[in-house]
Amino acid sequence: MNLPVLTYNMSDAEMDRMMENACEASNFLKAISHEGRLMILCHLATGEKSVTELEELLSARQAAVSQQLSRLRTEGLVTPRRDGKAIYYRLTDRRAVQIIDVVYSLFCKGT
Repeated sequence: MNLPVLTYNMSDAEMDRMMENACEASNFLKAISHEGRLMILCHLATGEKSVTELEELLSARQAAVSQQLSRLRTEGLVTPRRDGKAIYYRLTDRRAVQIIDVVYSLFCKGT
């Protein structure tokens, strides 16, 4: 593991950088902490999906899926692509795939 070593003699710059990283991590984790968003990310980890496909996979209404996709898009985790009337989404942040892999290993694998 690469956990930080906190010491009393850390410089102000080191502490400021650590706080910036903590804020960035906290915002990232908040963005994926909703079960609907997490499920969307799980499905998108396997490839691009249309909003209609996500609705069917999640057994959710279009409004609910769109709301969660909007939050993920705002956080920079997914990006849309329009093809005619259909809108497709794909992951744009590889950290999301890494987190999903860990979450899957901890909570889903073998169940």
